[in-house]
Amino acid sequence: MPDKKDEGPKSKDKRSKNAGADEMVATGLANFEAFSKAMFDAGMRAQGLATGLMPETIANPAEAMEPPNPDPFGLAPDFKEVFSKIVANPDAVLKAQTDLWQGYSALWANAMQRAAGEETEDAIKPAAGDRRWRAPDWSENPTFDLIKQSYLLSSNWLNDLVANAQDVDPKTKKKVAFFTQQMTDAFAPTNFAMTNPEVLRATMQSEGDNLKKGMENFARDMKSGGGSLKVSQTDTEAFEIGKDVATAPGKVMFENEILQLLQFEPSTETTYSRPLVIFPPWINKYYILDLRAEQSMIRWLTDKGYTVFVVSWVNPDASLKDKNFEDYMQDGIYASLDAITQATGEEKVNAVGYCIGGTLLAATLAHMAAKGDNRIGSATFFAAQSDFSAAGDLLVFCDETGIAEVVRKMDEAGGVLDGSAMAETFNMLRSNDLIWSNVISNYMLGRSPRAFDLLFWNADSTRMPKALHLFYLNQFYRLNAFAKGEMVLGGVTLDPKQIDIPMYVQSSRDDHIAPYDSVYRGARLYGGAQNDKVRFTMAGSGHIAGVINPPAAQKYQHWTNKALPDTADEWLAEAVEHEGSWWPDWHKWLSRRSGKKMYARKPGDGALKPIEDAPGRYVKVKS
Repeated sequence: MPDKKDEGPKSKDKRSKNAGADEMVATGLANFEAFSKAMFDAGMRAQGLATGLMPETIANPAEAMEPPNPDPFGLAPDFKEVFSKIVANPDAVLKAQTDLWQGYSALWANAMQRAAGEETEDAIKPAAGDRRWRAPDWSENPTFDLIKQSYLLSSNWLNDLVANAQDVDPKTKKKVAFFTQQMTDAFAPTNFAMTNPEVLRATMQSEGDNLKKGMENFARDMKSGGGSLKVSQTDTEAFEIGKDVATAPGKVMFENEILQLLQFEPSTETTYSRPLVIFPPWINKYYILDLRAEQSMIRWLTDKGYTVFVVSWVNPDASLKDKNFEDYMQDGIYASLDAITQATGEEKVNAVGYCIGGTLLAATLAHMAAKGDNRIGSATFFAAQSDFSAAGDLLVFCDETGIAEVVRKMDEAGGVLDGSAMAETFNMLRSNDLIWSNVISNYMLGRSPRAFDLLFWNADSTRMPKALHLFYLNQFYRLNAFAKGEMVLGGVTLDPKQIDIPMYVQSSRDDHIAPYDSVYRGARLYGGAQNDKVRFTMAGSGHIAGVINPPAAQKYQHWTNKALPDTADEWLAEAVEHEGSWWPDWHKWLSRRSGKKMYARKPGDGALKPIEDAPGRYVKVKS
């Protein structure tokens, strides 16, 4: 028998351990009870929010609108065509299935080895730059690592199956591949509370408070979207136009139905004699060029000695639904050139076009070349396309079915396309970064959107007239008429090869809206490309950050190459990489084409007198 003297301490130790375990259980039960109560409260809160929203969306079910078209982009026949071709190739299907099962076999074998404490290699790794899996749990926790790799194997299998389909029309395959990627992105385990370790941890730590706050955020975004979910990307109340952004001093010197022309105050004693005018995209507001002072391209340009004019496009309502592409050429670019001559006395300007504004500028330059009008001495393009044969994923929205859906939306809105519709389309090009990350943060983690000037600008989109937008979609995206020399404006057939002025064409490596290959093809369209008048450059980052990259930030990089070989890949292979912003390279190029220095001219020095202070009225009109 054991000695009784020895039994006491052991029993005491056992009781101590049991007490600790009992305490842990009690604490766990208390936490679980609190957690369950929080989940119940969250559910009741959700019911209340839903009830509160119903009167605003469907006040009377008997008078409810027709249900939306379940297939607005006509995907059913396209998916049917692609998958019928896949099934018709049993060897390819068998290989895909074999690869998938081999991948799962390796995954399970690795999981067993890891459970036994052995080091293993992943069966599959996320693509470089895929930020969905940044939380350590996705690598360190065996369960979540298994979930992650299982998802990657399955999603890659499905996407590869579509990508490798044979004997399919390339446009149809591209469309099906795009929406298949959207589907697999949507079903990622990161997007579901019960399979997202960050959400589970936040829910346990806050006893469900994150979900309650998330539901409040969800209700707010539903209300903001008028009954449709409009996922917030930023705090839209954190900035005020003219106070926090769009603050560069200047005056509105001219206006008409579609634009205000702003001239900015000089910040140097002398300026170049030739003015610089910038035509931004009309889908967004001009102040992407004038965010916080340290990011402002407008302030940087005035500090370099340029007399800067910028167009602030109208945010059109239904009364302007019939304004078309030719109107934006005549009352936009031509009217601005006339006004700048009156304001400065200068006959020639240097012009810049950003994104769609650059597409309009290119078309206008071809029109001017045909008319013998040489008032634009040089042209710079920021992320602007003129050859749309490789225009990227946006092409999938521009077939007949997609355009018909856009027409339906514009007709419902009285003849304009709401800016949020295009914003949603752009967000889909980077859905994990711009949609799902915000869904997780706003609705699952219950966080308030952060204040960020660039995202504030991104949310401040503008409407577009029906006639203008349909011309753009059909003539550029669907028909690529400008690049083919088949576009007619003002009775003139436009030929880009007639454009023979110096050009600076900027692109961005990670641009999803204007891919660098597409921009490069446009650079080679112009007559000046044949006699070394076109300089092509590429910046790091994407459509916005690649352009708006002040040198002081010391971010990203850019590439230069004086040659214009047949393809963008050939150009890049021989290009020289430079650290930091491309702006100094552009300034060096532009300054040589800007005339002599003169005493700095101020708004109002010429024949035109100021109408109001910058940023003007037009930019403040909300959609």
